[in-house]
Amino acid sequence: MKIKAAPTRGNYMRLARSRRLAGRGRDLLEQKRRILMMELTRQRERARGLLEEAARLFSQAYRDLQRANLAQGIDVVEELAEAVPLEEGITVRLRSVLGVEVPEVDAIEVRPRPVYSFWATSGALDRAGRSFREALALTARLAEMESGLFRLAGQVRKTNRRVNSLEKVALPALDRALRGIAEALEEGEREDFVRMKRVQSLSSR
Repeated sequence: MKIKAAPTRGNYMRLARSRRLAGRGRDLLEQKRRILMMELTRQRERARGLLEEAARLFSQAYRDLQRANLAQGIDVVEELAEAVPLEEGITVRLRSVLGVEVPEVDAIEVRPRPVYSFWATSGALDRAGRSFREALALTARLAEMESGLFRLAGQVRKTNRRVNSLEKVALPALDRALRGIAEALEEGEREDFVRMKRVQSLSSR
């Protein structure tokens, strides 16, 4: 990137102002990048913990389902499972983290009223239902976390590109242009000084 500007004091002041603004912009973007990285790291740690919890919950849920199958019979469990309505009450809201909108999922109720009669069912079936309900609630939180991580990582990449563009292209180009104008102005001042001395020398004769 090359900035072409006539070597005048007005252009020097204009470019110096642009350089100050670009420097402040770079500093603000650096600060934003640091905060985004901190948030990204925090969310990754949370996601790691949730994944471990999800593995435990799903393992427990399938063990409870096997017990329910043994206690009730697979056909009965399948028939009762078909009576359970699909989850429709998941609400997603967006919150802003430095201008990045990340999703938040409302918690799913873990202990709803059973849709089947307690008559002719066992505690094993109730436990299996509760375990899968807990797994569903955690799955919603994991989806929230994954989407948030994806958006934050995208914003970090975008901010990195903007910082690099300022540091490696715009700021060096402004610095070169300022140096060039300053050198031209200094050279002009030296030439003016030499001419003035000659005029003084001639007028004193």
